Amino acid sequence: MNAPSEKKGPDALGAFPHFRVVSLSHAVSPDTPRWPDDPLTEFQAWSEIEREGYFLRRFAMGEHSGTHLVAPASYYPAGRTVDQYAADELVKPAVVIDIRRQCSKIADYALTVDDLLDWEARHGEVPAGCLVLLLTGWADRWTNPGAYLGVDSTRGLHFPGFGYDAAALLVNERGMAGLGTDTAGVEPGVDNGLPVSILVLAEPRIVLENLANLDRLPATGATLVIGVLRLVGGSGSPAAVTAFVPSETT
Repeated sequence: MNAPSEKKGPDALGAFPHFRVVSLSHAVSPDTPRWPDDPLTEFQAWSEIEREGYFLRRFAMGEHSGTHLVAPASYYPAGRTVDQYAADELVKPAVVIDIRRQCSKIADYALTVDDLLDWEARHGEVPAGCLVLLLTGWADRWTNPGAYLGVDSTRGLHFPGFGYDAAALLVNERGMAGLGTDTAGVEPGVDNGLPVSILVLAEPRIVLENLANLDRLPATGATLVIGVLRLVGGSGSPAAVTAFVPSETT
């Protein structure tokens, strides 16, 4: 289930009436898609209104489940943990690259350098310090975990992502702040070695996965605010990701 639709106008933004707000996070439930060996997402009633006078649950889930941020500590022993990101590092401009057409034909599609250069020919060079978000259309499969992950008979996964060469160009020549995607991983599911994740997180950049509603964002002009649980020593965190979009870009 995708996040609720955005609310417009001064009632939503107070002093910022010329923006609309878009939630980019999926709701969390026990049915949330997860990698085959990741922890279950579980809820347990802890207190009940009828018994204790208030309702409270405990929940458990993997640090990389649902819409989430992946931190460098996932792959590097001395890498930054999720609690070490400063607040201003979690507010970033974003661009969106739409490859839904390619992905509709090839589930394992990887964004190419040519795709990236074609996007830049239309929208300008990817600005330094921004997040690059990949719109594949996979969020439409969220309520069907098997289709979303593309699990095959050997437990292999099939979904689109960033190709390594395109990611390397963004890291080395564009100075982007990180990558995000509406799939379960920033590289295609068949890339078992997770090369794009390892490349991007060699520096204290950002990786966002399982994003929702990227089709509601313009190619350029959005600003993302990433809310995380500051889990001490965490390899990542479920995230509430919100986009602010200037009205003139809609």
